[in-house]
Amino acid sequence: MKLLTLNTHSLVEEDYPQKLRNFADAIAAECPDIIALQEVSQTADAQEVPAHLQRGYVSAEKSAVIRRDNHVYNAVRMLADRGVQYSWTWLPIKLGYGKYDEGIALMSRSPILETDAFLVSGVSDYRNWKTRKILGIRTTSAPEEWFCSVHFGWWNDADEPFAAQWERTQAHLRSREAVWLMGDFNNPAEVRREGFDLIRKSGWHDSYTLAEQRDEGMTVGGVIDGWQDKLTDTTGMRIDQIWCSKQMRIRSSKVLFDGICHPVVSDHYGVMIEYERNSK
Repeated sequence: MKLLTLNTHSLVEEDYPQKLRNFADAIAAECPDIIALQEVSQTADAQEVPAHLQRGYVSAEKSAVIRRDNHVYNAVRMLADRGVQYSWTWLPIKLGYGKYDEGIALMSRSPILETDAFLVSGVSDYRNWKTRKILGIRTTSAPEEWFCSVHFGWWNDADEPFAAQWERTQAHLRSREAVWLMGDFNNPAEVRREGFDLIRKSGWHDSYTLAEQRDEGMTVGGVIDGWQDKLTDTTGMRIDQIWCSKQMRIRSSKVLFDGICHPVVSDHYGVMIEYERNSK
């Protein structure tokens, strides 16, 4: 199976319509089985999409409203026009930039059996940008596995430290046999004794480290939103990661949307892995 994660930056991106088309073209070419997306936005006062037009949508939160410029809604529509069908779900988490419903999403080539959404931050205020949730799905093609889209806070955040969010994550997922965490961890793999090492010491497996074939793995090429006061210079960070609660055979891990393997569509690059199901 192929898994892809990408922090989309979505509606905030310059030349967004073209980048959305480039994203759809790349997905149609690569056809990942599961796609985890972060910073998936819609304008909070945009027109609502009627339920009968929400092709492939599975609700994760009854109160969620899908609006016309919703990033994942339009990506799925473009893919359908290219002959590629995805089931999808989207979870609004907070108000971004004062005007966007911002959240996380998952797309699946096979039907979604079940969704799960839960809070991992200490704060739950929709107007507080530090509110963090996780969205998970089970699918017909891999019903024993959970695939989760995540967007964590920073290690040393005084209000919302990563360690506390990680503890809540583990508590919620502990009883599940196989869980994939896919997304923006905001904890560089290159930094020791912080978030990356905490996850590894908790018994989780980094797909990049396990991959039989892999590239350099960097998913951020410079200083981006949220990192201005944390880094003055960077030649790259691997903060977009895919972890599994059990060891799997990872055939490959590669960076997408870096301008080399598909055009840049966000301030993050994407990561796609291919793994062998029912492995160790």
